[in-house]
Amino acid sequence: MSITAERKQAVIQEYATKAGDTGSPEVQVAVLSERISNLTEHFKDHKKDNHSRRGLLKLVSQRRRLLDYLKGVDQSRYQVLIGKLGLRR
Repeated sequence: MSITAERKQAVIQEYATKAGDTGSPEVQVAVLSERISNLTEHFKDHKKDNHSRRGLLKLVSQRRRLLDYLKGVDQSRYQVLIGKLGLRR
């Protein structure tokens, strides 16, 4: 259900803007998206797991806030990121 350390490092390296980058909005949104997709798969088998569903909603809102921030700071970086992640907005 959670993201493995190896997968997290792979996501960080893929979306990093420079070497050693773990705090940029792109990296944070990519890691959150990975965790959200893992939880979404979890809910296909465990429909009544409402405690984890609350955590999922918190992750989604945190990702939305980061995307809104990135959109306000740099529209082109925002467009590239949602294109790479395949987000609808």
